[in-house]
Amino acid sequence: MKGTFYGIGVGPGDPELLTVKAIHAIQAADVLIAPKTEKKEDSLALSIARPYLRPDVEIVYQTFPMVRDFAQDTRPWEANRDEILALLEAGKNVAFLTLGDPMFFSTYIYIYRLLRDAHVRIETIPGVPAFAAIGSRTGYPIVEGDDILSIIPATAPEEKIQRALAAADNVVLMKVYKNFSQIVDDLEAAQLSEQAVLVSRAGLPEERVIRDVPAHRNEKLNYLSTILTRKNPPNKKGADR
Repeated sequence: MKGTFYGIGVGPGDPELLTVKAIHAIQAADVLIAPKTEKKEDSLALSIARPYLRPDVEIVYQTFPMVRDFAQDTRPWEANRDEILALLEAGKNVAFLTLGDPMFFSTYIYIYRLLRDAHVRIETIPGVPAFAAIGSRTGYPIVEGDDILSIIPATAPEEKIQRALAAADNVVLMKVYKNFSQIVDDLEAAQLSEQAVLVSRAGLPEERVIRDVPAHRNEKLNYLSTILTRKNPPNKKGADR
């Protein structure tokens, strides 16, 4: 009998933010897939989940290229899929760990599609996305009442970011690292800089909170950096910070 494939969101960094369902799936797994990039030796998702690992669990590291266009070269993904399929065919339950939520800017999405087409049993377990944890951590309501939220990857083309910011009321900016200075310029142009708060590596020991975002515009940021902001000041229901 084939095993079950679990896609597990481990949240942004704090191991205590894993759901009970995620912990149960981790402990039911015979094999954990720990995704990492070419540049890193370890897996951050694995380090977050480590307090809940069974002593006898098998850990398989899989390297995933950081690319914008998955369709350009699917071979690394297909090789990882084939490795997972072999484990499932052997009757092992396999858990794929991913930061945040599995269906939100996640490497898991590509593997999920490849395995779905292979007709295997899949269970996807949601996780806490970074922006939700940041809102709670900093006392910053993300949306209220009739607010409309725009979620923007800072890795998108510059023109696309500027158009989205110009039309936005409440904003989550993800992956703010390479072009931080330009992002600050764009926030100021869209009247979104005054209410901005930035958190880098939320929930991890190196977590950093920046409330005066423009004053830090020339600093180098970690890849896991997120900005929450809104165009209008907090309403009378209460202060954001």
